[in-house]
Amino acid sequence: MSVRVRRVYDPAEPEDGVRVLVDRLWPRGLAKDAARVDEWPKAVTPSTELRRWYHAGGGSYEEFAERYEAELAADEAAEALDGVRALLRKGDVTLLTASKTPQQSHATVLARLLQA
Repeated sequence: MSVRVRRVYDPAEPEDGVRVLVDRLWPRGLAKDAARVDEWPKAVTPSTELRRWYHAGGGSYEEFAERYEAELAADEAAEALDGVRALLRKGDVTLLTASKTPQQSHATVLARLLQA
């Protein structure tokens, strides 16, 4: 079982497995049926405050990742993260984000935590 990180705008592929949207907001200009999203656990997404802080240039990616991991330790987020882990135990999971640079996004932090 593997975890992939992809842009939600990219076409779905057979090896995606369960497609999990990990953004708090629905991606602009994308119809819900075209996205082929299987799960959308909003509790595993970064808080609005953290997201705004990071996009405003408030700190480094490493600091963002640390703060995000701390948020994921909270009860509701930890429970939702366990739900994604359960999906991974059943097969492949693709984490979808609208981020233009998925490798510098929260989706990469999530993938790392899921593979640990």
